[in-house]
Amino acid sequence: MTAHTGAGALVVLPTYDEVENLPIILGRLFAAAPDVDVLVVDDGSPDGTGELAERMAAADPRIHVEHRTGKLGLGSAYVKGFRWGLERGYDFVIEMDADGSHPPEALPEMISRVTGDDAWTPSLAIGSRWVPGGSVVNWPVSRQLLSRGGNLYARLALGLRLKDVTAGFRVYTRDALAAMDLAGIDSKGYCFQVDMTLRTLDGGGRVVEVPIEFRERELGESKMSQAIVVEAMARVTVWGVQRRLAALLGRRPGPDWVVER
Repeated sequence: MTAHTGAGALVVLPTYDEVENLPIILGRLFAAAPDVDVLVVDDGSPDGTGELAERMAAADPRIHVEHRTGKLGLGSAYVKGFRWGLERGYDFVIEMDADGSHPPEALPEMISRVTGDDAWTPSLAIGSRWVPGGSVVNWPVSRQLLSRGGNLYARLALGLRLKDVTAGFRVYTRDALAAMDLAGIDSKGYCFQVDMTLRTLDGGGRVVEVPIEFRERELGESKMSQAIVVEAMARVTVWGVQRRLAALLGRRPGPDWVVER
């Protein structure tokens, strides 16, 4: 495994039992964006995903692997990847699922939207299902209603104008991540994405939503659970109350911000 130095984009790919999906998503990713590097953060997958990732890394210097001792959660896997990317000087760090639900073909457009020196250049691009042009495939109506309802609740509770604040396909600039207290992040599941969005905005960053076609996984099992949904609703409620109290006291964190599409 070779060390990275200098500019570029790093895709952080958390895995747990994705041995079937990993070769497929990496093939699509490198076809769409051959210049990116990938960090696979494997949570001790019993199906051999970590071992497969090591073999792929040995054959391709763009692939790197970090192993964790157990199923420690999506949020902490991304935080580990953010730190890894910042330490090695990447300009952009990308969140993407390994199950094929996020289209890597949209990544060049997403990176292009956060590239530039203008003060108005967004510092976070979100691959959005719910803006015009976005869509979902193979999702039952119940899942669509859950996602739309969760996003609506987050918008109302937190005063956001984003349509897909729970989306997990994201491109962060180095500056956006470097401004955050990554050690203070302990959110998991959907509320991790909400937490990261708030931290970006409160740090003075701008957000752009890029429409994508989201596809439900075809191989492996979904990691969705009732506990993830309950945690997200509870935390968003607490954050909403805290931010409203802060606003009443004139202490709302962060400057004004603008969302583009």
